[in-house]
Amino acid sequence: MFKQYYNVLGVMSGTSLDGVDLAHIYFFEENGKWSFEIKESQTVSYSEAWIDRLKTAVDFSDFELKKINEDYTILLAEIISSFIKTNKIENLDAVCSHGHTILHQPQNGFTLQIGNLPQIAKLIKQKVVCDFRVQDVELGGQGAPLVPIGDAILFSEYDYCLNLGGFSNISFNENGNRIAFDISAVNTVLNFYANKLGFDYDDKGKISRLGKISEVLLSELNDLDFYKKSYPKSLGFESVKTILLPIIEKYQISIEDKLRTFTEHIAEQINLALPKKQGTLFITGGGAYNDFLIERIQFHNPNLKIEIPNAKTIEFKEALIFALLGVLKLRNEINVLSSVTGAKYNHSSGIIYNY
Repeated sequence: MFKQYYNVLGVMSGTSLDGVDLAHIYFFEENGKWSFEIKESQTVSYSEAWIDRLKTAVDFSDFELKKINEDYTILLAEIISSFIKTNKIENLDAVCSHGHTILHQPQNGFTLQIGNLPQIAKLIKQKVVCDFRVQDVELGGQGAPLVPIGDAILFSEYDYCLNLGGFSNISFNENGNRIAFDISAVNTVLNFYANKLGFDYDDKGKISRLGKISEVLLSELNDLDFYKKSYPKSLGFESVKTILLPIIEKYQISIEDKLRTFTEHIAEQINLALPKKQGTLFITGGGAYNDFLIERIQFHNPNLKIEIPNAKTIEFKEALIFALLGVLKLRNEINVLSSVTGAKYNHSSGIIYNY
């Protein structure tokens, strides 16, 4: 007999390198219907040294990858332990942690999320559910996106669930199946150029709003092979470094114009990704605060009703859903959908570590 009530911690670090998101979640299940309450939540920013390591880890040797995995597991354990202590959280069923993606190459049967070593359970003295992507890749899937099952369970009232993080991804129901895929880079590129101007990010899209669209650059971006592929498909930071930035850097235009052009590119690709241009579009992730980007998405989809939730759901939705994935794993229930990732079958993914 399964429990109806779960007290868990969701932990997520995204490719935009904003930091580690932690959310204390209460889940309640009754007759197959799940509800949740986000209690304490926090984003712990990375130090400059850690940002540099995480940005460059894509080029690390096997030895360097092993070292950063060990170091990051210790860092993550310290962050989690501090959060639990500060908020006086007790009687957790589990800490459900995504880790941080360093390499994502499903076409080569490989994905690496650091911070998922067995010692993390001993360091934080909690049961840990983690490493959710590896099994899916081993089953021939993309290992991403994993959030859509959470969309289906927790946010089924919306026609589309769009996340605007380091990358954009969408999920929706089609012919009785949950469909989801990555659309394009978002904050991985926007933040890169905001950083060049001395900002952490383009606040509300104010810098982008000042720029002009380079039609030639926009056309080249829209013509990339990735957009011609059918789903399932996913993106990793490798594509930003080896494909997107080299293309954008070829153009001798201002950073404002690069931001404006890429913002338009994001909005156009979202429009192309939607099978029907009507209904409700539920937007979360850091990009939901980019007013100009939201305006451009609305411009290209005038018949869509855009819904942006409260700040906790915007900022901690991924932590929330990885917490749910962890709970489903504890129950040995399906938490990854083959219709989304392309794996051989639906499965219950992740590793459970007891301390």
